[in-house]
Amino acid sequence: MSPHVENRRGKVVKRNLGERESRSPTPGSTPRERVGGGRERVGKERAVLTAGGTHGWKPREIWGRDFAALPSDGRTLAGPQAKPRCSLKSPTMGEERGGRSCGITRELQKLKQQAMEYYRENDVPRKLEELLNSTFYLQPADVYGHLANYFSKLAKPPTICKIVGKNVLDGLGLPTLQVEIFCTIQNFPKHICSVVIPTHFEVHENASPEVVEAEEVERGLAVGTAIQWVNETITEELQGVVPSNQAQVDHMLRMFFTNKVQEDKERKELEKSLEESAVPAPPPIMPLAPPPPPPAKKKGQKPGWWPGRRDTLLEKPITPAEPAEPVLCGSMAIGAVSLAVAKTSAILGNAPLYLNIALLKHGQEQPATLTMPLLMVSLVSCGKSSPGKLNLMREVICIPHPGLTTRQGVEMLLEIRKQINKAMETPPPPKAENKKGHDGSKRGQQPITSKMSHLGCLIINCDTIEQLLLLIQGICANLGLELGTNLHLAINCAGHELMDYSKGKYEVMAGVYKSAAEMVDLYVDLINKYPCIIALIDPFRKEDTEQWDSIYNALSSRCYIIAGTASKSISKLLEQGGIGSPKSHGLIIKHTNQTTMTDLVEITNVIDSKKHLAILGSTEGESSDDSLVDLAVGLGVRFIKLGGLSRGERVTKYNRLLTIEEELVHSGTLGFKEEHTFFYFHEDAERALEVAAGAEKNISEAETKFHKKLLGAGSRCHLLGSPDSPMQTPGLSLANLTQEHRVRSCF
Repeated sequence: MSPHVENRRGKVVKRNLGERESRSPTPGSTPRERVGGGRERVGKERAVLTAGGTHGWKPREIWGRDFAALPSDGRTLAGPQAKPRCSLKSPTMGEERGGRSCGITRELQKLKQQAMEYYRENDVPRKLEELLNSTFYLQPADVYGHLANYFSKLAKPPTICKIVGKNVLDGLGLPTLQVEIFCTIQNFPKHICSVVIPTHFEVHENASPEVVEAEEVERGLAVGTAIQWVNETITEELQGVVPSNQAQVDHMLRMFFTNKVQEDKERKELEKSLEESAVPAPPPIMPLAPPPPPPAKKKGQKPGWWPGRRDTLLEKPITPAEPAEPVLCGSMAIGAVSLAVAKTSAILGNAPLYLNIALLKHGQEQPATLTMPLLMVSLVSCGKSSPGKLNLMREVICIPHPGLTTRQGVEMLLEIRKQINKAMETPPPPKAENKKGHDGSKRGQQPITSKMSHLGCLIINCDTIEQLLLLIQGICANLGLELGTNLHLAINCAGHELMDYSKGKYEVMAGVYKSAAEMVDLYVDLINKYPCIIALIDPFRKEDTEQWDSIYNALSSRCYIIAGTASKSISKLLEQGGIGSPKSHGLIIKHTNQTTMTDLVEITNVIDSKKHLAILGSTEGESSDDSLVDLAVGLGVRFIKLGGLSRGERVTKYNRLLTIEEELVHSGTLGFKEEHTFFYFHEDAERALEVAAGAEKNISEAETKFHKKLLGAGSRCHLLGSPDSPMQTPGLSLANLTQEHRVRSCF
């Protein structure tokens, strides 16, 4: 276009390039006002691609680009078929303005092409067409709810975006670890859940102030290190991981923990080398003077006699206590994060946690039924820290009959506890002091008083074993309950607390000491007198393996022998690939420290394969988190040990048990509990049975051949029909011998 135009009068005048005609001028506005307003309007607005296709560009959005340089005449941009308006005739402003317009148009074309390719790659046009068609035919009442549901199914699965560790208080007011999980859901971070894991520290009732202070420092360091691990390294490593992939999460946590263990080992070795280099060499050891010769033996004295020696058999010295398994500071972060991820996966999948754990247990196949674990409810405590003389019974535990529901069992035990509280408040009648108590207790037993333990049960100051058991037996009789039928008892002996290392004996009562061999006789007499006791937990220290074997051989057909504190940690059990010593019917496993969900599944599989019992137990310092109950149901353990029916952190777990039972009844997936069965298990006997089965097959073939040979002999041989023949003697066949062997191996 020429910059010179001809006006109405025929004169050639120069065109004013600064004043452009507007296609839609605003009435009452000057050209300069229209120019300024257009520039301001176009500079703020952005161009978007409408649903009509590539030709419907409007000056609304151009992905983050400022359009202050757009033409300010208010005109809309042309489509892709239009040619750029440029003027090559103008050597000054027209050329500059036209070049800028051509560049903007080419960039718009490039952005539109990229947008179309992006939508095609994600199959957006086809999905939108299907959605619009389905919405029209369905015509839902909530149109946008229908659209939201449709798009939520097409969204990517949630991924972990952040994990936060916090310092919170447990049920005893002591610090512990809380872990929160945040996930990216439809491009936005969202808080999903939080879990609290208890610490592994024991609670000492009568500990010295120095011990309590040292443990507080150690506990604070463990929690602080765990928080640091979670907030720094773990949240970075798990960022972007799908929570439903529990195996991947646990593998990453395990590798992280392995590296931390190696770092700690190297640090200790370095510190040890520095200490050795700083310590001067010890002086040479001077030889000691020889001991004086023994006194001359008098006539009639036996060999090996010395002055003061009694002519009695020397007792075998006790095995010194093994050092406690080392716990890496901060290891509780591993178990807490693993549990939090499992809970996150369950929440995102709209499923309960116990069902998610059951899927892990059964290889992602949903079981037809789930069985509620049997209750082990702590009723009273007469342990080392109780004010009475009796030390043997740290926990007297009630086990409702397997035929009762969880709710029926809880209600029955609540009534028993109520009656015990009444008995504690009622002073006993005065008795004549003319008899001794059990095991030589002093005359005149103290009145029974009680207080609440951190385990949620009553601490009673009993002086004899019989005193407490007769109390419970009498209360059950008043309620119309029979011990051994409606409910059974279990005793947590806590053998590691009873040992007096200065005397080398167990202090079962104040001033009453018994050797390990005498303890076996005590337990056998106790079970013979009270057959309602069907479980003994930690009757000895873990070092007294010989006594564990003895009591197992003596009571395994009538009573469960269970290893709690005497058992090794889950990590050690998985490393050695078996349950190992001490010999027992089952183990109490706990979710603490570096134990992941995969570890719990693996250890329960090992326990089940060995025909042992799995008992999931709570720690001494529990929190209000009830995830432990879901773990017990999902893992299918036989018993669950939660403490007493008091204290909020423990009652909340019993409430969760009742809720799960109601859900299983409502869904029709509640399985039946088996009766208590006792067995004698030994790996050597199991292998012997397999060998015997193979030998039975070989000998049966030999018997058949021998039988045919005798039949062929006819009347010349009458052994087969002789009443004195061993083939006809009852009880001497290999089948009978093998069956007898099986029976002896099971009881």
